[in-house]
This record gives sequence, C-alpha cells and structure tokens, in this order.
Amino acid sequence: MTTRMTTTRRLFVGAAMLAYASVAQAETLQEALLKAYQSNPTITAQRAAQRATDENVPIARSQGLPGVSANGGVTDNLVQANNSFFSPSRFGNASVNVALPIYSGGAVKNGVKAAETRVEAGRATLRSTEANLFTNVVAAYMNVIRDEAVVGLNQQNVRVLDTNLRASRDRFQVGDLTRTDVAQSEARLALANAQLQSAEAQLIASRETYVAVVGSPPAALETPPALPNLPDSPQTAVTTALDGNPTLAAARKQRDATRYDVAVARANRLPKVNLVTGGNYTNYLGSIPSLANGQSIAGSATSATAGVQFTLPLFQGGRPAAQVRQAEALRSQAIENETGAERTVISQTRSAYAMWQSSLQVITSSETAVNANKLSLEGVRAENSVGTRTILDILNAEQELLNSQVTLVTARRDAYVAGFALLAAMGQAEANDLGLEGGVLYDPTINYKRVRHKISDFGGDGEPDPVASTTADTPAQNATVTRALDPMLDTPVDRNPALTTGKASPDRQ
Repeated sequence: MTTRMTTTRRLFVGAAMLAYASVAQAETLQEALLKAYQSNPTITAQRAAQRATDENVPIARSQGLPGVSANGGVTDNLVQANNSFFSPSRFGNASVNVALPIYSGGAVKNGVKAAETRVEAGRATLRSTEANLFTNVVAAYMNVIRDEAVVGLNQQNVRVLDTNLRASRDRFQVGDLTRTDVAQSEARLALANAQLQSAEAQLIASRETYVAVVGSPPAALETPPALPNLPDSPQTAVTTALDGNPTLAAARKQRDATRYDVAVARANRLPKVNLVTGGNYTNYLGSIPSLANGQSIAGSATSATAGVQFTLPLFQGGRPAAQVRQAEALRSQAIENETGAERTVISQTRSAYAMWQSSLQVITSSETAVNANKLSLEGVRAENSVGTRTILDILNAEQELLNSQVTLVTARRDAYVAGFALLAAMGQAEANDLGLEGGVLYDPTINYKRVRHKISDFGGDGEPDPVASTTADTPAQNATVTRALDPMLDTPVDRNPALTTGKASPDRQ
C-alpha cells in the first residue's frame, strides 16, 4: 500500500512541477483534483453528513448515562373543602430526581456498537464519494482536452476545405473541373462548418461541466501523467477491488451494524433495572398556622428517596416481537445489499478494465490509421494532379483522415478515464492515494473524537457557513482554442498545388 501511494504521489507531483516550469498559467490534473477536493459541494455535503452520523454515537451512549430532572411549581387552592382540617391554601413544591440505568437488556451497549459501526460505514461512503468525485474530475478534464483537439481538427479541416473550394473554382474557370466538382467541394465545406459548430458546442458544454465539477474555468490544461499500478488482468483488478472498494466496504459495515440492531430490538422484552433517587422540598408559603392543638407546625417540608426500580415487561401487544422481526428483515436487506454492491463492484471493475484495454488497442489502431490516411491523402492529391483521381476522392481522403484523428483523440480520452475508473473501483483513487498538495486533507476522525464523549446538554457548532464555492460569477465558457495540435494529429500535407488562376477565362470576365 505504501509503495503504491508513494509512486502515485510522485507521478502527480512530478507532473505538477513540470507544468509550473514550462507554462506558468497552465493547470495540471493534480491542481484540478485539489480544487474539487476543497470546494466541490458533493464532497463538502458528504463531510457534513458524516459529522451528523458521528453524533449518533453520543446519542446512543446517552441512553446509559444518568438522567437528572427537576420539577417545581406553585399551587393556590382557590376553593377548599369544608371538612378539610389541614389543607394549605397555597404551597410551593420543588423536586430533583436522578435515574441511573443499571441493566437494560444490552440495548445501550448494542446501540452504541451499531452507531460506531455506522460511523465506519459513513467513512467508507465518504471515501467512495471522493473516488467518484475524482473520477468525474478526470472525465471533465479529459473531455476538455479531447474536445479542444476535436475543435482544432475541425477548424483545420474547414481551412483545408475552404482552400480546396477556392482551388476547385479556379480550376473550373479554366475548364479543368466541372460544376459537379465545385458543388462537391461546396457541400463538404458546408458539412465541415456544421461539424465545427457542433464540436464547438460540445467543447463549451465540456468546459461548463468542468466549471461545475472543479469550481473554476479550465485554463491551459496540461497533458495528465501516466496512471500507475494498473492491473495486469481483470482477475487481479477484481481481487483488489473486493478488498479495497469503499462502496463495498460501506455495505459490509452497514450489514454488521444491523446485527446490533437485532440485539437492541430483542432487549425491548427483557427486564430493566434503574437506580433511582430523588429529593423533594415543599413550602406552604405561610398558608398554614404555625400552631395547632399546641403543636408547632413547620412551614416547609423536605424529603428524600432512594431505591432500585425493576421493570419486567409482561405483555406489550406484540410490539417487541414485531420490532425483532423488523430488525431481522432489515438485516436481511443489508446482507442482500452487500451482495448487490459486490456484484456492482465486480461488474464495474471488469467493465473498466475491458474499456481500458479496448481503448489502448483503439489508440494503436488509430495511430496507424492516421499515418496511413496522411500518406493516402498525399497520394490521392498527387494522383489527382495527373488526372487519375477526382476531387471527390480528395474530399473522401480528407474526411477519412479527420475521422481517424478524432477517433484517436477520443480513444486517448477513453483510455485515461477508464484507467482512472479502474483505479477507483479498486479503491486506489482517493485523496490519500493521489498525493494532493495544498493543505491538510480532511480527516473525518477528528470530529468523531471531538464529539463521541460529549455529555453536556448545552452547546452546538453554530450556524454553518457555506464551504463549497459558487460558480455564479464564473463567465460563460466559449469555444476558443489556443492549444496547438499534437504533432501526431497535425497533417503536414501540401494541399495547395500550383493552379492556373483562370483570370483570362471567358467565364471570369
């Protein structure tokens, strides 16, 4: 575990240092992950939910602690009975009672254990939320990179087709081409413009999604570092996931907690023993005579009691048995939920592995296709210059090259996102694994240690302030692309052969 975490951390930190050294305004994947970790409302809300879960432990513990209550009041007898020889017309009463549970059938002990187990389940759920958030950040990050490349490719395609159209019109003027050739060039350019507009809209959508997940607009995004410790087989991935997936860990803890719930329900039909004590003070407020039949009468009275209270339920209308059956049914549900979570984890892990492997193969094939289509386009243009290829052949070759380039960009995105999703399914894509730097990582145990032994009835944490940042002031995103195309995607093919301008043609007069 230590080796994995250290390796991952070095990769992310190394990439961040490289980015700072090369481009001051660039943003790395690690920086995007850190922003989301600190300010995304999904993770900050889950932390608040975990703090609420922590409070169930002192709530459960309070059932086994002494209960102290005080009562008081003043009574004024407005009408007194005629045959009452000693009835004060006014008196005040105050009492204090203390009850200490001695035995409750195990309800308190098991209630505390259930609460503590659910705290552990909540921590696993928080880990799962972190992993899901980071997976969304990686997807948003890679989507922007992909869509910027796609927009760049479509812009390049529009420029090329515009040049082709102008060349086709020139050659039509000198009689080298027909009106059909020009129409084909015009149609392809119109289609390319439509594809560019669609790609730009997709880029804007991806950038807005990035803002929603990360909390700030994407800057010049650096190429992410390679993902470490990816498994060599789906079985290895599944074995690791069954041991480390946080969603499955949470389901297991929820299952364990229900065992204590059954014990709590069974305690409702067991005897209970409390140690009780109390004191009472009564003051007649001068409403009785100080002497009666020569006897002095005190104007107040004090009493105290102590004893053991034993309660044995004999009949409760079937409620305890119903509560036991209910708890057992909920335990059965938790057991089935664990099995369902296990199935989901296995499916997600195998699917992510298959997607990752498939995308790697698509990358290899697409790189071959891009290089082949570059050569094909160059050959088609050369053959067109000697009359063995038509303009349509050139247009088709250009479209095939564009398609292969887009496929390559998409495959690179898919491979990285699938690889990260695979790490997340294996339980290796959380804050501690990624080596996020920029502050202390959130530790859910700190709040738990702070509250678990609190017994005061007074206090609170005050009105909460928002933690997640708002994006209301973030400007609307656009489709401007400043990123240079990857050399693999660039197409250094001469698409501007020498042409007769046809200025002297009768059609141009």
